[in-house]
Amino acid sequence: MEWFQALILGLIQGLTEFLPVSSSGHLILGKEILGIEIEENVAFETLVHCATVLSTITILWKDIWQLFKNLFKFEWNVETQYIAKICISMIPIFIVGVFFKDTVKNLFGEGVVLVGTMLLVTATLLSLTYFVKFKQQKPVGWWSALIIGLSQAIAVLPGLSRSGTTIATGLLLGVKKEEVAKFSFLMVLIPILGETLLAAVGGDFSMSNSGIPFSSLVCGFLAAYISGCLACKGMIEIVKRANLLWFAGYCAIVGVIALICSLC
Repeated sequence: MEWFQALILGLIQGLTEFLPVSSSGHLILGKEILGIEIEENVAFETLVHCATVLSTITILWKDIWQLFKNLFKFEWNVETQYIAKICISMIPIFIVGVFFKDTVKNLFGEGVVLVGTMLLVTATLLSLTYFVKFKQQKPVGWWSALIIGLSQAIAVLPGLSRSGTTIATGLLLGVKKEEVAKFSFLMVLIPILGETLLAAVGGDFSMSNSGIPFSSLVCGFLAAYISGCLACKGMIEIVKRANLLWFAGYCAIVGVIALICSLC
């Protein structure tokens, strides 16, 4: 992998991790366009995912610090309840990741056809947030946390945007626009860090055995981190206005193009 390829893929990962257009789907399409073997870049994918986690912490550090500061007061306060809701939201993705990850991958694969189809599903979900309106907006509740977590577990399919699915689900449940994006971004931190740890323990994260030059890894990491910071901050402001229709149109167009190209 050349440095400019890593730069492009890092930018794709950083932007699409937070924008509701599917980072995994765009990485697969990007690798297809650049002619990079998908199966041989576990270390690179893990690294750029770590970069997006770091960008989340960078943008939301005040919220994260406030949560941890109140957690260690050992009181059942608002922040402690919020952390408990995040933990509840992670149960479905934990079950899928531990017990069904290989099954899902073997059953559905990671082809362009799947990506195109799931992008169309993402477009449908995002469109619903525009046409379905709720007069009463509420904080993230216990049941809504679990349902948003279920949507995150379903979004393991390439092309089905994790942020798009969880944000759309939260908005459709009537969760406050100001809260749903932050909750969506915070709930993914521990699963990604856990997956990174498992990859490191299993030896998949070995940079020396990845065959990718160190300079390319650095370019990919920095590109994902910088673009991730911009996308994270921008997406929070976009969700406050709750207008995701442009992203729905984009996903629909890319999905149709992917399906057409797969038939050619």
